[in-house]
Amino acid sequence: MKKNEKASTPTQKSEDPIEEKVDHLLKQMTLEEKVGQLIIVGFQTKQPDSLITSMIRDYHVGGVILYDRNMDSPNQVTHLTSDLQRLSLENTHQIPLIVSIDQEGGQIVRMRDHVSPIPSQQDLARNKNLETVYNTAIQTGSELKAMGINVNYAPVLDLSNLDSRSFGEDPQKAKEFGEKVIAGFTKSGITATLKHFPGNGRSNIDPHKDTSAVQANQLDLENNDIYPFKKIIEEVNHQNFFVMVTHIKYPAYDKENPASLSPIIIQQLLRNKLGYKGIVVTDDLEMGAVSKYYSYKELGYSAIKAGADLLLVCHTFDSQKEVINGLIEAVKANKLSEDRINESVKRILTYKFSSTMMDAQ
Repeated sequence: MKKNEKASTPTQKSEDPIEEKVDHLLKQMTLEEKVGQLIIVGFQTKQPDSLITSMIRDYHVGGVILYDRNMDSPNQVTHLTSDLQRLSLENTHQIPLIVSIDQEGGQIVRMRDHVSPIPSQQDLARNKNLETVYNTAIQTGSELKAMGINVNYAPVLDLSNLDSRSFGEDPQKAKEFGEKVIAGFTKSGITATLKHFPGNGRSNIDPHKDTSAVQANQLDLENNDIYPFKKIIEEVNHQNFFVMVTHIKYPAYDKENPASLSPIIIQQLLRNKLGYKGIVVTDDLEMGAVSKYYSYKELGYSAIKAGADLLLVCHTFDSQKEVINGLIEAVKANKLSEDRINESVKRILTYKFSSTMMDAQ
């Protein structure tokens, strides 16, 4: 050994570079910047207007969701997502956006006239061809990725023989088809989303309009509705999918709170019992199932306190501001700990700086 050389210490392990970057960022970020990362917002225009620009620049939101109102053509969407990412990367910490969409197939297809046909999940399940499901997901994912989108809120794992959004009533088939969708999206550089946990196929009330409750016991739910989620969580890398929690109530677990606001369902069931380590996203907080019964200030901090990581607020600038301000006020009033905020922000930033999302840029 040369005189000035230091002996190596083989017991020391170099810290994961993404973890190191995320920990450094967290120490630099203000509470307002961290809270912004928890929010996915919708907006009304086909190019960045003053409202979405403010959400990104002033409120530091973590992502956006696109609808037909934002989309004219693949070329226009590519320019839009590029402009939005540029706005986000101009912020102090240069954190990229999650750019998300509901592109399920069947009745739920954005910019239908400009993308390849996407059969409904019901039609795909009737054909019973796993390869077709996989190839459809690759095609859909490739088109989304080319437009600068990196997260798709699909597949739907709700069990139903009536709903065209469902793969059917067989939990094993839903699991098999769901895994193929995730694999196809992953191959395309798109993150999938399992929805709507813990499964709302039994409800005949649209949560966009009002609340409802699934009257089934835990054993029934875990052998059926929850089964596809459980098996995919066991078998698939958690970096490849989010889990979206529904606003429906499940009194067998929590008599008071909808799933999206329930620590019993998110933390005890999804996190602890099923072992899910990835990102939990709420369904849209502007849906009637919750917005009729809670203020937006309550909704935001209640969902994060319950264990959600990302909050969807899909339509209204004022609602988005209320959710964000409610979170900040809850921390300052000691209703919500900053450690709880940090836990979700760390999960989000780790995802954002992982190869999965960066490949989708």
